[in-house]
Amino acid sequence: MSEQPPIPAPAPAPEPAPIRWFGTSWLNRDDGYWLRRVAVSIGALVAAAAVVLLLRFGVEGIALSDSGTFLNGLLTAAIAVCSMMAVRRTWKVLTEGKDQLTGWMAEDKSLGAVWLIGGAGSLLAYFARSLVEAPGEAVQRAAYERAVVQHEKRQASRSRRPDAKAPGRAKRKR
Repeated sequence: MSEQPPIPAPAPAPEPAPIRWFGTSWLNRDDGYWLRRVAVSIGALVAAAAVVLLLRFGVEGIALSDSGTFLNGLLTAAIAVCSMMAVRRTWKVLTEGKDQLTGWMAEDKSLGAVWLIGGAGSLLAYFARSLVEAPGEAVQRAAYERAVVQHEKRQASRSRRPDAKAPGRAKRKR
């Protein structure tokens, strides 16, 4: 009786990573995916409106202090610039992934105030992206498809050559 080495179990297929508020329904766009997309879009728009209202109260408070039109213009310009920076960063995160951020976009802690002031722009970018797909879906789909392709390659290579130490193969001498 010759003993056969145990055949290794095939590696499990890769699992899709869940997206916040969507779980894994983004993969096949099932289980209320479309309803969630509408809810996320409306929620982002309502949250952006709330942030704009808060910013307006802040600007009006500065205007009531009679500090001058220059300061009011400077404050409005700062809010606009922060919002544009936040839109650009959020769009890049949702379409390419956080690991693709470089330079000033990658700064989380040192530019935290900029991201806070530009929160309305970030929420508007989130809203716009949710009209196309679940925010972050493109990044997750690309990662999942890469994992599936790698898994299939590994499985195909194992089926051709299941055991590197097959009987009859000689050891290499050093």
